[in-house]
Amino acid sequence: MTNTSLYTKISSLPLPIQNEIVDYMEFLIQKHKNKNAKIHPKAGCMQGIFKMSADFNEPLEDFKEYTK
Repeated sequence: MTNTSLYTKISSLPLPIQNEIVDYMEFLIQKHKNKNAKIHPKAGCMQGIFKMSADFNEPLEDFKEYTK
């Protein structure tokens, strides 16, 4: 459907129905705008979820032969 044919069809409708179409178009725009919005996590939102062991920075047993 081209813009011209769409405009012609909408223009042929009574004004109250045209207003309903505009309202519905605005609803659809807002609906799809919310779907495309990216959610950005806030810094520190995962605090307390992970626990690091006390020996985190110690060399691993599996790599001892490479570090000699």
